[in-house]
Amino acid sequence: MDLRALLRTEFLNNTLENYFWFAGVMLFGYLFKTFVSKLLSELMFRLLKKYSQDVTKFDFKRLLIQPLEFLTFLFFIYIAFDRLNFPKLGLPPKEVYYWKGIFLRVYRAFLIVSLTWVALRLVDFIGLIFMKRAEKTLSKLDDQLVPFFKDFGKVIVVIIGFLFIISFVFDQRVSKIVAGLGIGGLALAFAAKESLENLLASFTIFLDQPFIVGDLVQVGEITGVVEKIGFRSTRIRTLEKSYVTVPNKNMIDKPLDNLTLRTFRRAKFDIHLTYSTSSEQIKNIVTEIQQYILDHPRTNDEGRVRFMNLGPSSKDIMLQYFVDTMDWDEYIDTKQEINFKIVEIVEKHGARFAFPTTTLHVAKDEKPDLGLEMKDTE
Repeated sequence: MDLRALLRTEFLNNTLENYFWFAGVMLFGYLFKTFVSKLLSELMFRLLKKYSQDVTKFDFKRLLIQPLEFLTFLFFIYIAFDRLNFPKLGLPPKEVYYWKGIFLRVYRAFLIVSLTWVALRLVDFIGLIFMKRAEKTLSKLDDQLVPFFKDFGKVIVVIIGFLFIISFVFDQRVSKIVAGLGIGGLALAFAAKESLENLLASFTIFLDQPFIVGDLVQVGEITGVVEKIGFRSTRIRTLEKSYVTVPNKNMIDKPLDNLTLRTFRRAKFDIHLTYSTSSEQIKNIVTEIQQYILDHPRTNDEGRVRFMNLGPSSKDIMLQYFVDTMDWDEYIDTKQEINFKIVEIVEKHGARFAFPTTTLHVAKDEKPDLGLEMKDTE
């Protein structure tokens, strides 16, 4: 038997030559998909190069290589399977056509998913371009608008991909589905009520601007720096460095304290001195601390030091001052400097700090005389 006759040997309605072509195309596609995807990404980057001066070719390839590899391999899969005949396996023609259609629909679904993946990465690339440009401006508004519209664009791409799957995979007319939603659409609207509220809240945040990216805010029990305002939620980096996601609806419904917009940071606490501290000592301590607070370069003239209270175990002096900084590290450094000076002033005047104490006076009771005498009994 010669080679040509061997290649014409049939198995499952396909010759060995068809199987060799199939295996060869699949192997070629698997080995060269990365090369082809890099070549395609190179061509695409050249087309977009004049619009992406701040983004490198590496950034573009990093985003597009994987989805283009998947799309390229799907192309080779189509060429490889096109060399084969669908096996009949003794099935009726209608059933063979049915199963062939199933495989074709699955392939269409994967193709639409891969194209959607490429489109999503292109949206990321466009968002990266605008983010680089936004970093050069002084305004922080564009820093939060770019991620928002990038997420919005991704949602649009996913919806379009979903509609394409409905139309080309399930052979359904999208217009009929939309028209036939009826009560189902109403139920879907109720189910998506919270998502719609968060979406509307995000628009309120952008229009009203109660805070922007980089602000230190307090919402309920959460305090931290806003890192991202998204399509549905806001991401906050807390002072404990944890990453908290807060729905946008909560950001506008709950009382929000934008700590960044404060003109000063307030410090307020009490100094507890022992009851052995004389009035003259307290007057001198209060006067000297008050003068130090007023003369400090990082505080304003609203600082107050007053002898406020006679506590259960101490004489209490109230301190309140405002530090001219929004930076947390500068605030605690200034507060530490003032605290050291307070300790120095108190020690200089011979006073001592009090701590909670309790004094117990124990009285020794004498045995009461009840006027009774013990008599011996015989």
